[in-house]
Amino acid sequence: MAERLYLYDTTLRDGQQTQGVQFSTPEKLRIAEALDALGVDYIEGGWPGANPTDSAFFEEAPASRAVMTAFGMTKRAGRSAENDDVLSAVLNAGTPAVCLVGKTHDFHVTAALGIELSENVANIRASVAHIVAQGREALFDAEHFFDGWKANAPYALECLQAALEAGARWIVLCDTNGGTLPHEIYRIVAEVIAGGIPGERLGIHTHNDTENAVACSLAAVDAGVRQVQGTLNGLGERCGNANLTSLIPTLLLKEPYASRYDINVSRDALEALTQTSRMLDEVLNRVPMRQAPYVGSSAFAHKAGLHASAILKDPTTYEHVDPATVGNRRVIPMSNQAGQSNLRRRLAEAGLEVAPGDPALARILDEIKTREAQGYTYDTAQASFELLAREILGRLPSYFEVKRYRVTIERRKNKYDRMVSLSEAVVVVKVDGEKKLSVSDSLDNEGFDRGPVNALSKALAKDLGRYQSIIDDMRLVDFKVRITQGGTEAVTRVIIDSQDGRGRRWQTVGVSANIVDASFEALLDAVRWKLIRDCGEVA
Repeated sequence: MAERLYLYDTTLRDGQQTQGVQFSTPEKLRIAEALDALGVDYIEGGWPGANPTDSAFFEEAPASRAVMTAFGMTKRAGRSAENDDVLSAVLNAGTPAVCLVGKTHDFHVTAALGIELSENVANIRASVAHIVAQGREALFDAEHFFDGWKANAPYALECLQAALEAGARWIVLCDTNGGTLPHEIYRIVAEVIAGGIPGERLGIHTHNDTENAVACSLAAVDAGVRQVQGTLNGLGERCGNANLTSLIPTLLLKEPYASRYDINVSRDALEALTQTSRMLDEVLNRVPMRQAPYVGSSAFAHKAGLHASAILKDPTTYEHVDPATVGNRRVIPMSNQAGQSNLRRRLAEAGLEVAPGDPALARILDEIKTREAQGYTYDTAQASFELLAREILGRLPSYFEVKRYRVTIERRKNKYDRMVSLSEAVVVVKVDGEKKLSVSDSLDNEGFDRGPVNALSKALAKDLGRYQSIIDDMRLVDFKVRITQGGTEAVTRVIIDSQDGRGRRWQTVGVSANIVDASFEALLDAVRWKLIRDCGEVA
């Protein structure tokens, strides 16, 4: 039978230490529900008492299959565990499990805490024993463990033994500075187990400062640990933590891990991994990393014609797993390097079957090359490519027609006598033979100006007649501008990322000497692609 390997997520605590990240309580609740649905075994909700958001989370924490865990630190010197108010706040969260961080590096004990080494060991023992006495599952987070082991292995082991003897269910070895390499992790974990700490009681917590956090976690598993800690999308202080979004599919799909261990994440749950990853980025209001393993939009992108030709014959020629297993999809980017193999594959993915040798293929390729010479790029703007191909193939529905649009930008003083900008957009469309005029400004809900493109986007999506309900869940999530030529003949390329309520994400491109024209072209493509997906080819 497969051996149990436990997953411990610390996105809500360690992940929140990422520069620029601050979760609200509702956001933490939403993330916790997604983590529970994914199948992790432990969810570390935060440090109760450390800040109002973490305290509020534990008051509202949803019922979960995963073990909800509160984080804190071992008791302070000079007081008992029963009378330490910081430790009491952690226990008062009422979670079934409590994780306490403590020093295991002698340098940190004497320099940071300023106490004797023996007193630190006693603090660890008393704190863990107090947690266990309250009927809670205790975890000991051995901070700076690997540096401590290198400096003074007998003392680091003494700290672990104190936690073990006090009743800790898990002793988590932390590479807090993120500088330990995989071969060192393997060796030291093996030495710890040989020193008397059972592997089934050990966890691993790595940071990514050498881009080795995932590799270090796997090395620790190979050496015998049975709990792996990490965060969604690798969030965390400095360079981040071990990325569970990479670790989970590796453990579930790759040998020897797939056969040797049970990580309690089902294949069905794994298919939601990409959506869960992008949900987190949506909460953080940041663009997902395209090159992220497994879940990135480029993780299964095949640009070279030779690769695309092989993919047509057998996807395993250039894919280490089926994209669908992690909820992702294969992408055949279009560019002026493309051949007919790329083109037919990409058309097929869009539901457009074209026979080999069809003259339309040559026309599409020629048009792509002509447009890329003008500044367009279809490498990432797959939605715009599809619309272009449909137009040449005579399969582009006409849901509505834009008759005209206008944008005005005004600089004026507001009621506080401050100079502010305001953009107004007017868009006239014809839907089902009826002209519709929509007007919108660029102010957000707080009254801040979001610019002319924002005004245009809102005006275009304001009234499309019978199609309006279909685009109501659309939103613009990223906007990139690139100048493709310099001087007075500069050409502006705009690439827009859009997303809808189903979690679908698509890119469109517009090119013009006028940034507003380029933006509107990309916006228009985004709306048309959405309508094709949800309405089909019948306008």
